Amino acid sequence: MALPPERANGPRDRSRRVHILGVGLIGACLALGACSAGSATSAASHSDAQITASSPTAPTVQATTATASASPSLTTHPPSVSPSPSHSTTASASRTHTAATAPSTAPVTIRPGHGVLSGKVIVIDPGHNGGNGSHPSIINQPVWILTGWLTCDTTGTQTDSGYLESSFNLDVADRAAAILRGLGATVILTRYTNTGVGPCINVRAAIGNRAHADAAISIHADGGPAGGVGFQIIRPGDIGANHAIIARSDVLAAAIHAAFHSVTNEPFATYVGGGTGYTTRTNLGGLNLSTVPKVFIECANMRGAADAARVTSPAWRQLAARGIAAGLEAYLLGR
Repeated sequence: MALPPERANGPRDRSRRVHILGVGLIGACLALGACSAGSATSAASHSDAQITASSPTAPTVQATTATASASPSLTTHPPSVSPSPSHSTTASASRTHTAATAPSTAPVTIRPGHGVLSGKVIVIDPGHNGGNGSHPSIINQPVWILTGWLTCDTTGTQTDSGYLESSFNLDVADRAAAILRGLGATVILTRYTNTGVGPCINVRAAIGNRAHADAAISIHADGGPAGGVGFQIIRPGDIGANHAIIARSDVLAAAIHAAFHSVTNEPFATYVGGGTGYTTRTNLGGLNLSTVPKVFIECANMRGAADAARVTSPAWRQLAARGIAAGLEAYLLGR
């Protein structure tokens, strides 16, 4: 069987297949916790996240309600996405798709502190979700990522002992968010639990865009070869539509690359990127569709014994969070 595009660019578990974050399908999941496994499979009232500012320093995240059916209808053309400045199933161009929506939820007001990052907005995307594996009909829905059709989401990888990547991603995201909020930043996560499904990667990208985030990062752990070790920062490749974010995303990548390596002492990935700790991708929807500076981080290789021991350690996950937060801080303060 032919390898999916992302495997051609770097090792990943087949369970992950593709990461994509555009504007599209699952109608069942949004940023504010994503959808529950039950709500994801039923016809429900869903919503897209939008950010409204109740004051210059206290933005309010609200949900705008829309209705989605259990059998999503598909349009005959890919959605039009026009980024502005500031990672299966692949479908043919004749496939259709609907706008991704999510369960209606009460407004959540996020009040930042008064630290060095006061006024800065950061979006953290903990990749995958714990309920994805039990809902293939949802996560296999095709979405358009400007360079092709890919699946709504994937399950992620896991260690040989069964520790899920989705659990790792959320734990590190929560820890990093706490650090950054302590510095005064407004931090928005694309999901807040590990018991739901999605949101689709396109919705994840849209969350950062609508928040007009100063920086965004998608947190992952890799499913590389058993003998591999190390981390990598994935930078967006220039596909034209995302040209406006390329230069700033490269600066963000460099800041997180340096800080993560310094804080965690994690080596650069030995099995991808030529040992540099960097890769560049044009087949990840979360990067293709972003209109704000954004990178992915693969914090470690969960399929290698050395890194598996690290990711299952709460102390190391705290180091990972510190490294990510330090990189974001350095980027946002222009260091």
